[in-house]
Amino acid sequence: MEFVLAAALLAAAIVIASIVARGRSASAPTAVADQREQDLTGRERQLDRRDRELSDRAEALGERERRIDHQAADLATLTSELRRREDQIEQALERTSGLSASAAKAELLRRVEEQTRHEEARVVRRVEEQTRREAERRVRSILSTAMQRYAAGHAAETTVSVVKLPGDDMKGRIIGREGRNIRALEHLTGVNFIIDDTPGAVVLSSFDGVRREVARRTLEALMEDGRIHPAKIEEAYFAAKAELEEAIQESGEAAVLEADVQGIHPDLVQVLGKLRFRTSYGQNVLAHSVECAILAGLLAHELGADAATARRAALLHDIGKAVSHEVEGPHALVGGQLARRHGEAEAVAHAMEAHHNEVDPQTVEAVIVQAADALSGARPGARGESLELYVRRLRDLESIAARHQGVDRVYAMQAGREVRIIVLPEAVDDDQMTLLARSIAREIEDELEYPGQIKVTVIRESRASDFAR
Repeated sequence: MEFVLAAALLAAAIVIASIVARGRSASAPTAVADQREQDLTGRERQLDRRDRELSDRAEALGERERRIDHQAADLATLTSELRRREDQIEQALERTSGLSASAAKAELLRRVEEQTRHEEARVVRRVEEQTRREAERRVRSILSTAMQRYAAGHAAETTVSVVKLPGDDMKGRIIGREGRNIRALEHLTGVNFIIDDTPGAVVLSSFDGVRREVARRTLEALMEDGRIHPAKIEEAYFAAKAELEEAIQESGEAAVLEADVQGIHPDLVQVLGKLRFRTSYGQNVLAHSVECAILAGLLAHELGADAATARRAALLHDIGKAVSHEVEGPHALVGGQLARRHGEAEAVAHAMEAHHNEVDPQTVEAVIVQAADALSGARPGARGESLELYVRRLRDLESIAARHQGVDRVYAMQAGREVRIIVLPEAVDDDQMTLLARSIAREIEDELEYPGQIKVTVIRESRASDFAR
């Protein structure tokens, strides 16, 4: 009985559970539909709100466009009014000043140009001053280092040699019967023997130092032997010439050794030795060449250039002077061609040719050779000039400066190393002084040849005076 009752209760529970499940499944779709309807309603409200916002923005943009159009119209009206007033003002200015628009523009441009020129002069003066200070500092450092490390003695030589005689009776023996001895001497040596009232001396004159040295040695050998006649003169001449060839070779070798240059062709050494008997403005050319080689080597070390090439080119740079009377052309070009024929490098030959700007310098070593040549030649006492060349150079310096507008007086000072120009203060102002000095210096460089450098000084002096009563 109890079993039957339990089975009945179980069946009733199953029926009740199935009824509850069917009720739940029927109510679920209704809830989902309600939720979707609520979502759609919310979205519609959002869309309505956005439509209203877009309408407001469109209306604001339209209003802004209307304001812009109105402002553009006002601006066009204002522009037209400004142009009209500008035309009126321009016409009024033309009537007042008596100048047309083009003339007024030209006057304005002239004033702007003048102001710009003054500004340019000030800038040029400032830049030149800064450059000069820096260049002077650098140049003093390099040149002082090179010059302090080398100093050489210099003997001034001329185109004459003086031979001392043991007595005045030797003059008659040198002249010989009816002048046959002196004629033989002059014929063989090509040198003028000047025998005058000068006691105890005979003067030998010739432009060729080698010939002059052969004549000197010949005469000294004749006086030492005591026998002076044409046959002995000829014998002594050839002996002296042979001795001089050896002396020339030794001089060339000594110069090469002193300049610390190796591997020069023996023929070039022989030609180099001949420079011992050549002078340039009173300066011995061989001594000058050795000095240039040493200075060029020192400068090349300071500047980081090829010191061996610089020394070699500087030693040989004037070698053309030894054969310049035999070969036509500038001695620099003659020397360069001679160096090439004897196997010297192109860099050496180029630096030799460029030291007087016969060709434009293309290497640092060529510029160094120029600098060494100028240093050796421009040093006080190293060279001398004839009076005529000296006076002509001073006259040319003064004429170049005097031809400029506004110049009152010109003085060449310091033996032509400085030109002082006094200008009229009402014609040249302070800014124009800089441009005037620069212009005169460039003209001197272009028109004159001179050793060293020439300083150009422009002086402007203003004075005011009154009287106290």
